Amino acid sequence: MHLNRIKNLCMPLLVVCAAMNFYASGQVVSATDTLELNITQLFELGVSNNLQLSADRLQERIADERSKTARMSMLPNIEIGLQAGIIGQPVVFQRGLSDPTRPETPDWQQNYAIDFTQPLYEGGRIKYKMKSADIDREIASLQTASDEADLKIELLRQYLSLFSLYKQHFVSVRNIEESEHRLRDIRRLKEEGVITNNDVLRSEMQLTDNRLSLVQTENDMRLVSQQLDILLGLDENLLLRPDTTLLKQVYELESYEDYVTRAYFNDPSMLLLQQHTAQARNNIALAKADYMPRLSLYAANALARPIARTMVDMYNNTWNIGLSFTYSLSSLYSNRHKVKEARHNLLLTQNREEQRKQSVRINVRNAYLRHGEAIERVEALKLSVKQPEENYRIMRNRYLNQLAILTDLLDADNLRLNAELQLTTARTQVVLTYYELQRAVGNL
Repeated sequence: MHLNRIKNLCMPLLVVCAAMNFYASGQVVSATDTLELNITQLFELGVSNNLQLSADRLQERIADERSKTARMSMLPNIEIGLQAGIIGQPVVFQRGLSDPTRPETPDWQQNYAIDFTQPLYEGGRIKYKMKSADIDREIASLQTASDEADLKIELLRQYLSLFSLYKQHFVSVRNIEESEHRLRDIRRLKEEGVITNNDVLRSEMQLTDNRLSLVQTENDMRLVSQQLDILLGLDENLLLRPDTTLLKQVYELESYEDYVTRAYFNDPSMLLLQQHTAQARNNIALAKADYMPRLSLYAANALARPIARTMVDMYNNTWNIGLSFTYSLSSLYSNRHKVKEARHNLLLTQNREEQRKQSVRINVRNAYLRHGEAIERVEALKLSVKQPEENYRIMRNRYLNQLAILTDLLDADNLRLNAELQLTTARTQVVLTYYELQRAVGNL
């Protein structure tokens, strides 16, 4: 009896405290600015504000400048030189190291030169360096596309979690209203002496749990919204609302082999490895180019004083033009291992490409089956979600007529709640698995 009195005194206090927290929380939610965000806006804001993608775009610009620099090797090399200085007093020995004389010479010398060199033949070195730079630029672009697709999937996971949270919030509010209505009926039955006080206490505790669960759901909504706000470059206090029409769209499946074929041609990670293989082939050609000679056109002009041979204080202008041919004989033995290394590297990249093809088939198969499984789960839950609702209605009537106990009624209520939440979760999984399948085939 003493324990029951304590429960009778404490339980109303708990209910009041929970109610105060609930209403305070509701005021915060209503006072918070909200923004309805569809999936297109989600991806656009995420891509434009992501720091990793910003770094990837900088890598693209760097690779583009490197490609332009490689093309500059085709242009002539032009150098100018300016030289001026003091000439020291020369000493001339006419007989051995005896009888030194000091002839008259100018004290100042000047030298102005222009050198021009135009490569005519480099054995393919310039061409292959340009191709290597172009491949690097393509690799940087594909890396950006791969990171962008991964980012979209990560944003989508958090975005879809808001669907479940909003549905859970809606169900919790409705469940609290139902619990309050049920508690009033139970208290009435208690006053009529039909049931014991134990049912009243359990109903009050159930109502308190429902209100606390609602507070937790609202906090989870704020946390997920804050994470998305930061990633999207929005005010982190902004409460996001997902576009509910996304769950109503129909996502059909095509044939598995079509998805695999599409992945081979579109998946950024697959294309990256193909570019690495192309780079390895190009490196072999670049290494072999060191076996080839070099031919270039050169021209020069020099204006100098005094005349270097006679030391006469006069300007002397000379010019020359011709062809320069060089061939490195040491490359016949020193470059051999470099070519072998490049060939082994090609085999390695080809091996990685084959490994990736296997992974692509596995990833596409997994995403394909998971998406079909998610569609089937939604269809099954559509049929089963009506049964818990009808079961709860029947169990409530039976309890009010004292044909069932309170435990059965609460179990039926929880079953109804879980069925609705499972259906929403299943629908979000259809969307997620669809975009994961698109990511696997390179369409995201």
